[in-house]
Amino acid sequence: MDLATVDDLEFFEQISRSRSLTEAARIWGMSLPSVSRRLTQLESRLGVQLVRRSTRKLTLTPEGEHYAAGVLAILQQKTDLEEGMSPKHGELRGRIALHTTVGLGRIHIAPLLGGFVRNHPGVSVDLQLSALPLNIAASPFDIGIRVGSLEDSRLKFTRLAESRRVVCASPQYLETYGTPRTTADLEQHNCIVLRQDNSDYAVWRFGADGREHNVRVKGNMVSDDGEVVAGWCLQGLGLMMRSTWHVNPMLRQGLLQQVLADVPTPAADIHAVYPSAVHTPRRVTALIDYLRSRLAERLEHDDGDRRLS
Repeated sequence: MDLATVDDLEFFEQISRSRSLTEAARIWGMSLPSVSRRLTQLESRLGVQLVRRSTRKLTLTPEGEHYAAGVLAILQQKTDLEEGMSPKHGELRGRIALHTTVGLGRIHIAPLLGGFVRNHPGVSVDLQLSALPLNIAASPFDIGIRVGSLEDSRLKFTRLAESRRVVCASPQYLETYGTPRTTADLEQHNCIVLRQDNSDYAVWRFGADGREHNVRVKGNMVSDDGEVVAGWCLQGLGLMMRSTWHVNPMLRQGLLQQVLADVPTPAADIHAVYPSAVHTPRRVTALIDYLRSRLAERLEHDDGDRRLS
């Protein structure tokens, strides 16, 4: 069997990230028949089918998924080697794959990545947004951006910004239904709950410094999307518990009011987590440093205008 060239590996790495062969052809600047023919030649040389083809969708076979993971690792090693041969303050190069939650990713992380790439045009970023939790230690991602506590000892982490979950409501809701004074009062209120991380989303956590207690809440509106939950709260439909990185602009504008402000809540800081490897590529370290230096300032001055980057 002939060995694949680096160009073959780069070709299939792009195939594996494309939604269709048509998309891959457009990215490579090739005709669709040329891309299909080259993929067929690669499969013939390997003796396995890598891709299930259809007119609208590209799906990797199990063999294709295995090959794609190996290809990505080889190309990453190549980039790391070349980067390591560059002068210490030379140009950053290579791909960085990140994973984070939908809301935080759209509102803050994506704009910051745009600024980083402008400063380092030799770096490419691949950002995946998902409401589902990620085991980054067993994933192809270089960095995960997480909110809340960290427990996986296989990971390194860097705190990017402080955050805390707070209970809030619209002024019209509080005028109509009253303001809860204690956590026990929550039982008498409609609580809009956010389903996330496969946790018991109907439990709100209070307390700090090891003296935490849980309060089971109830309400008639549940969603797995933080923007949806915030929208319902703004409409005066109930109380919600959300991170300060999300609601601070609404609190500053008076659109929402914090309640139970004298009751402490556990920290929900924003962290960058990454595999506990012997060597962390310089581009990954540079991006983490960039996010740490810019995110806290961005949150402090966030006025809710999502047009700003």
